[in-house]
Amino acid sequence: MGDKEDVTFSSNPNIIILFVDDMGYGDVGAYNEESKIPTPNIDGLAAEGIRFMDAHAPGALCHPSRYGLLTGRYPFRTNVNVWPNEPVIEEGRMTIGSILQNKGYRTAMVGKWHLGFDESQAIDRPSDSGQGANFQAAYRQYDVDLPLPGGPFDRGFDSFFGMRASTDIPPYFYVRNDMIVKPPTDTTDANFSGGHWTDIQGAFWRAGGIAPDLELIDVLPRFIEESVQVIHDHYEAGWKQPLMLYVALPSPHTPWLPTEPFEGISGAGMYGDFMAMVDAELGKILQELENKGKAEETLVIFTSDNGPVWYDKDTEKFGHDSMGGLRGMKGDAYEGGHRMPFIVRWPGVVEPGSVTNQTISFTDLLATFADITGTELPEDAGEDSFSILPVLAGTQPESEAIRPPVVVTVGRGMRSIQDRTWKLIDGLGSGGFTTPVFIEPGPDDPQGQLYNLEEDLGETNNLWFDHPEEVERLLNLLNEYDNNGRSRP
Repeated sequence: MGDKEDVTFSSNPNIIILFVDDMGYGDVGAYNEESKIPTPNIDGLAAEGIRFMDAHAPGALCHPSRYGLLTGRYPFRTNVNVWPNEPVIEEGRMTIGSILQNKGYRTAMVGKWHLGFDESQAIDRPSDSGQGANFQAAYRQYDVDLPLPGGPFDRGFDSFFGMRASTDIPPYFYVRNDMIVKPPTDTTDANFSGGHWTDIQGAFWRAGGIAPDLELIDVLPRFIEESVQVIHDHYEAGWKQPLMLYVALPSPHTPWLPTEPFEGISGAGMYGDFMAMVDAELGKILQELENKGKAEETLVIFTSDNGPVWYDKDTEKFGHDSMGGLRGMKGDAYEGGHRMPFIVRWPGVVEPGSVTNQTISFTDLLATFADITGTELPEDAGEDSFSILPVLAGTQPESEAIRPPVVVTVGRGMRSIQDRTWKLIDGLGSGGFTTPVFIEPGPDDPQGQLYNLEEDLGETNNLWFDHPEEVERLLNLLNEYDNNGRSRP
């Protein structure tokens, strides 16, 4: 599986992860030449780095995807749904932050956490709040003098500035390190764009508490400003340690709020305009690296947590296919839900303009960072993480898989498992946002779905009955992953 001994480094690189939210495989020009959205900064990263064509989020929704990226562990191994009230990542679990902290990095996070805090001490919670039936009306009284433990500041990051979840999920307030900046003492009504857009598209947000210092339209620029400041301060202060910065933007997730200079700049409506703004804002982070003379010393990773909310009617109206020809969208077991643009720029290591078809998962970052820094992963960390360093360095034969088949968690307890050729979904339906979500199989129906992705990337022809040997192989692997509690040996 490649020879990592071939790759040595004189010093550890700076690492910047640019993680956007609800963006499609077909939105970026480097992945779809017919995209109606200008993305010159992301395209520039691709020209200077490597494009992974078969990279997968470990979950097709926000919080499971983030759990997998940070821990190197598949999200089906824990209950990610506790995030509204308590931390998803248990205390003491290794993360990409803590592993780099232990190697002398200064680690910072800016943006959307969505993996829970221990809110038991900091809030006076009405009994019906949370993500239940009264979710839109949920309102919480936070004590600004008490910390919010269990977040990034306690899970491997020296600093954090961000929000607890998405910019359409109240309460809306900023957190710095583990302290609330200003509590959500004001309220905001729900907002819907109407017209062409469904209720979960456009400038959509839910009603709830909001801090008096927070305007939803300002969140994206504020997070970029904070990210640039982290880079600026690191080098102005003369720190000798390498920097790791994880920028988790809550956009282009709803609400789609492009500022005036970006209105009408794309051919894909509000969504495309907002995505174009995301690209332009990311360019400010890349420019600050250049300004500080550190671009050549920095490994930059760009990807998205999962697919977009983009329907067939949107593609028809705008002539823009946000999924780039893939089936499905956010939440789905189909490729449109979790196959993501994944770009790595690393001057002197990654060959500019290169492309790979290696099948990888976001969970692989932990083992990759361990490999880069010469860290031995303990048994109780990165259970589903495999180093992709040989792919980055160009020493991995393209014909040899760098890791075993990847698993993606979707709704209704469904999962997919796939390698470059074969993909199995252990149920019928999308499991996500695309209808039908779930189909109860009849006595003569297949129990799930099997697709040959090399011949049928659009997942149109279910081969469940045609290739029982592949069904058995992939189901056995899933069972093995379950029984062993890990997929990494």
